[in-house]
Amino acid sequence: MHSTTLAIFAEIDGIGSASGLFLHEDFLYIIGDNSAYLNEYNIKTKQFRKIQILFEAGLNQLENIPKPLKPDFEILGQHSDKLYILGSGSTSKRNLMIEFDLKTQKVVQKDLTDTYTKLKAIAKIDDQNFNLEGAIFTGNEWLLFNRGNGIDSKNGIFKIEGADLTKAVRIKFNSFKLPNINHIESSFTDAALVNNEIFFIATAEDTKSTYADGEILGSFVGSINLQTLKLNFSNKILGKHKFEGITLLSQNEHSTTFLLCEDRDSEELKTVIYKLAINFQEELSTLIAI
Repeated sequence: MHSTTLAIFAEIDGIGSASGLFLHEDFLYIIGDNSAYLNEYNIKTKQFRKIQILFEAGLNQLENIPKPLKPDFEILGQHSDKLYILGSGSTSKRNLMIEFDLKTQKVVQKDLTDTYTKLKAIAKIDDQNFNLEGAIFTGNEWLLFNRGNGIDSKNGIFKIEGADLTKAVRIKFNSFKLPNINHIESSFTDAALVNNEIFFIATAEDTKSTYADGEILGSFVGSINLQTLKLNFSNKILGKHKFEGITLLSQNEHSTTFLLCEDRDSEELKTVIYKLAINFQEELSTLIAI
């Protein structure tokens, strides 16, 4: 059985609408869905810097980009020395992928419009229900997590063979049922791969739109078997947080600890990073939050 503990890890000024994060050594990389920057935060020295990753012509502001124009960077994935930052695909303005090399600091921009069109056709998901919010890249295949917060509740996992996401050919879609709060089904908001086990977070939000925000009812953490894509477990996290990013902090035989970021759907340039420990024990699950 599992129990979870939640605590505040850090409070960082200068980042708004945090939607994804990845920890590499002492550096925590954070993206916002309405920002043209990748944020780098040293968890030991507390030093912070912004790295511009979006260079669109006519972009008049780099923070708090207006909703109709924002890139909606909801995904921050990693493999080897590269970070992969993906737009959600929920509108035609949100189909970009940014590759950022941690060693060279080189930024490469790619267009995923063709791939996203193929994903929607294969899964029979229309534009109003397509909303990617998590990704795992193993080096030879991609797993993309569709957030089912549209009217059709299309939670699911795309499995794509091959390393080049712009040339996706072999694609499968696995529908997925997630737990609910007050009859509102939760939907994927991010995922991370740890030792061939997928750990995910999901939020129950009272909305039938991938574009408009709704009341946040709460979030879950759980795991999925990488081979079978079947649910292992899920636990509700106390409170009404909209967690949108997850990355591994530490692991031992008794627990696995993650860092989480939260999108507060505001223009304030401040974010709180949480530490969530999943404890493995042979007893009924309990939930403690700070």
